[in-house]
Formats: sequence, C-alpha cells, structure tokens
Amino acid sequence: MNKPWLRHYPAEMPHELPDYPYRSLAELLTEAFSRYSDRPFVHFMGTVMTYRALDEASRTFAAYLQSLGLKRGDRVALMMPNVPQYPVAVAGVLRAGMVVVNTNPLYTPRELQHQLADSGATAIVILENMASTLQACLPQTPVRHVVVTSIGDMLPTAKGLLVDFVLRRVKKMVPPFQLPGAVRWKKAMAAGRGARLEPSEAGLPDVAVLQYTGGTTGVSKGAVLTHGNIIANVLQSELWNKPATSRIPAGEQALLVCALPIYHIFGFTVNMMLSIRQGGALILIPNPRDIPALLKAIRGKRFHLFPAVNTLFGAIARHPDCASVDWSHLKLSLGGGMAVQAATAKLWLEKTGSAICEGYGLSETSPSASCNATDSTVYTGTIGVPIPSTEFKIIGEEGEDLPVGVAGEIAIRGPQVMAGYWQRPEETARSMTPDGFFKTGDIGIMDAEGRFRIVDRKKDMINVSGFNVYPNEIEEVVTRMPGVVEAAAIAVTDDVSGEAVKLFVVTDDPSVDAEKVRAFCRENLTGYKRPKHVEFRESLPKTGVGKVLRRALRD
Repeated sequence: MNKPWLRHYPAEMPHELPDYPYRSLAELLTEAFSRYSDRPFVHFMGTVMTYRALDEASRTFAAYLQSLGLKRGDRVALMMPNVPQYPVAVAGVLRAGMVVVNTNPLYTPRELQHQLADSGATAIVILENMASTLQACLPQTPVRHVVVTSIGDMLPTAKGLLVDFVLRRVKKMVPPFQLPGAVRWKKAMAAGRGARLEPSEAGLPDVAVLQYTGGTTGVSKGAVLTHGNIIANVLQSELWNKPATSRIPAGEQALLVCALPIYHIFGFTVNMMLSIRQGGALILIPNPRDIPALLKAIRGKRFHLFPAVNTLFGAIARHPDCASVDWSHLKLSLGGGMAVQAATAKLWLEKTGSAICEGYGLSETSPSASCNATDSTVYTGTIGVPIPSTEFKIIGEEGEDLPVGVAGEIAIRGPQVMAGYWQRPEETARSMTPDGFFKTGDIGIMDAEGRFRIVDRKKDMINVSGFNVYPNEIEEVVTRMPGVVEAAAIAVTDDVSGEAVKLFVVTDDPSVDAEKVRAFCRENLTGYKRPKHVEFRESLPKTGVGKVLRRALRD
C-alpha cells in the first residue's frame, strides 16, 4: 500500500510498532507499579497518591471483586468523574481479569439502563452524586453488586469528611437515594484487604474495555477494545509524542493536566494509561466546566502536557485568570475529540505560548489514529498523518479506493482498531471493509503529501464539545412525548461547543411549547444531547419514501 505520509515522520520515528512488551494491561500496570513505586501518580484536591498507593489499592479492589464470585471476563461498570477511585477501580478490574465498562456519570436513568443491560455488567462502582440515577433503573439491569463512593473517600480522613459534608449538606450535590445492599467504598476495600487475589490470566486478544459510542440507529453500542488494542495505542502515542516529551528536562517527571474525563476513551488511553506506562503523574480535574477551579488546581504546578478538546482550550484562554497560570513548562497541547478551530488555536498560542497539536481518532480506534507533528509550532487545520502501524485510505460509496484529492470516507486499519461492536455482528460487519479497514463515517481528503483533512461527515452525527450526539436518539426520545407527532435534530454552529443541537418539532397539541420539550429532554437526555434550539414546524421535509431530509433542514 502506498503510504505517502511516511515522508513526514521524523528520522528516528519507526514506521511500525516493535513487539509488544506486555501480554496484557495487567502486566503493564504491574511493571509500572514496580518501576515507579515512589513517584506521585495523582494530584487531587491538594493531596497526592503515589504509584505504590495505586498498586496497593488496586490489588485490594481486585481481590474484593473476585471475593464476590465475579469471574474473568465479567463486566464492571465505572460511573465516576475524575476522582482517584477511578484509576484504582480501572487497575483493579483489569488485574482481576475483568472488563471495564466506562460509563458517563451524566447519564439519565434511560441511558444508564441501556448501557448496563447491553454490556451485561454485573457490578458497578458509582459516585454517590449519581446514585439516584442508578436507583431509578437498577431493577431493569443485570447489576448484582453496587459499590458507592464519595469524593472524599480517598482524601485524608479529616479533609475527606469536610469535603463530603460540604457537597452533601451545603452545596446539596448528592440527591437522596436508596440502594439496598449497596456497599460503601471503604467497606469494600476493607473486605478486599482480607481477600486473596488470583492474578489475571487475560491475554492480548481478550476484552479489556467496552467503550460505548453512538450509532446511526441512535442505539449506543459498545466498542470492544482488547488488551492488545489499548497497549498498541499506548505504544503508538508514546512514540508519536516523543518529539514533545523529549523536551521535558531530564529527571523531571512528566505532569499531565487530566481535565478530559477518564470515562472518555481519549482520557482513558492518552491521559491515564500512557502516563502509567511512562511513570508520569496526573492532575485530576473532576469538573472541567468549572474553569476557576481548574485554573486553581494547576496554578503553581510545573505541568508539561495538556490534552483537551477545542471548547476547553477556548474557555481557558478566554478566562481572565488564564494569565495567573505559569504556562512556560508546557511542551504539548494535544487537541482531539472534535475539530480544533483556527480562532481557538490562535488565542491559545497567544495566551500560553503553546501551539495546539491536533489529532484524530474514535472510540473504535482506542482512540488515536492520526496526528500532526507534536513539536510543530503552527496550527495546520488538518488531522495530520497516520501514526505508526496505522493505515488510512479514502473510499467511495461502493468501497472503492479513491485517488489523492478526491473526497470520500476515511477508513482506518491498525492494531488499535476495535475487535467489533459488543454482541452486534451485523453492525460490526457493516463497519468494516473486506480487507480489514474500519469505516469511520467521516468524509476526508488526502493531499499529495499524505496529510488528511476532514471536510464533512457521512453520518448525521452532531459533535458537542467532543461528545458524539446522534439525531436518531434525540428524535426517538422526543417523539415519545405526548403531543409530539414528529421531530428532527440537526447540528448548528455554536461559538462555545463547536456544534449544538437544533430540534424541529411537529405537534398536534397547542399546549406543547419549547420549554415543555426542553423539560422532557432534561428528564431523558444527558446535558450535551439536549437541544439548545427548538423550532416548531407544520411539517418536515421528506423523501419519497417518507424519510426526513435533515440536509434540507440544515440548508
């Protein structure tokens, strides 16, 4: 296969990955815990968790899971924002030989029920702030074991009690809930300390993570990511980032601002797993929308790496306290999850002195698939070139290869490409070409130099601050509302989130108004999926067979 992009690789960049040094993610973790035991791993609310502490806590949690009778390959859902319990639980699940089901803590009961039922998760670790959501759907799921944790559970005792008191009693951020039989995190850990851990026997082809992503049908599907997929992407990202990370002073630990949620595959692989592989540390940001708190958390720190999405870069750069942070040690600002806008890249460079390096990937590719040069000092507006061991091609409607400069669907082949969609063989088959390329649904062009640019999308997906929103799901939910006859959702440009949802509604009930539609959406859709704009129409444009023409609505 012709690979013109290889000419852009630095001289020392290998074209292909070497042999993997691990047989599983459990081996990667164990090696890191041994090699970096005395180093800090997590900075969180003024406290530090070392690699040794992560080793001990994750071993304890793994033993606890096994003591419940859970077996190799069982699915364990993790529903938390960025708190220290998240990496502990991830490492524990993997060391126990089980499968991580990353779960968005902002989900509504409807969304959570689908994911738990679809994945077959029999256990869940959930932050108490979200426990009422689980209560509303638990009987309709296969979950038998619930562990409830709080923000303060892994903070020093006095500080943890104070933080939890403020969140529960002062800020009222923990809705009341009843989950009979649920076990508190500290009690689970106490039980785990008295249990024996049988080391994981998982191998590279075994499932490590179910990463849920939307689909054109509106049904959220689990991308099956194996130990081999994640390890490959960690090693690929490590190689590709080296031109930037090699500029961190010798002997200085790489410090990464982890504002991307770990439940998102970008945060999971590029932030957490890669940092563990390299012995780096994370500044955990539990709520990236709280810009003052984020800036306070990184103020006074010598951080080197800042992966984020376009909206977060923009929100920080526009904030009046941006200048209160020392950006001089920042070696890599890595943009992904959504297109980086030129205006954002320009402002970020002005405020921080760091050029945003844009990459591209999907949940189905673990996620990283292509990237610009990490030592570049300019914003290119492209998604760069395929990273080592990765092939891109542009294909037409019939699957035929298209020449340079012609727009078509981007297809990707590499060791980081998922094993398929969880228990959906037909969807898996539809998403792959006969020669093993994953069809992304994004329309792109390869130029003569081998660089790729996204120009459109085949799917009607809406990208809100890096989160995929599928119109079918919104329409399916809204049309359940009494009085709504039809609904159609499209993407509109938004200065803050890049894109926002606009909903067109046909109703036969004069009492149905925009506020009632929004209220119904609040009950059934997580925040980023809710329509920002609602417009009523007497009818919707349709094809001859009755399919709604979203493109006509966009035009």
